[in-house]
Amino acid sequence: MSLHAHIEELRRKHERLSEEVEVAQRTPSADPHRIAEMKKQKLRLKEEIHRLAPT
Repeated sequence: MSLHAHIEELRRKHERLSEEVEVAQRTPSADPHRIAEMKKQKLRLKEEIHRLAPT
């Protein structure tokens, strides 16, 4: 997998997690610990994207 393809895959995962977080936050019965974990995962993905992306 090329670097560009890897970065794009990370971006897709980040976007998918963003959507999941939004849905979970609107769900009254959502587990706040699960939401926090998803947000941490999003941040790790964002950091990885910025680390790999050419500046």
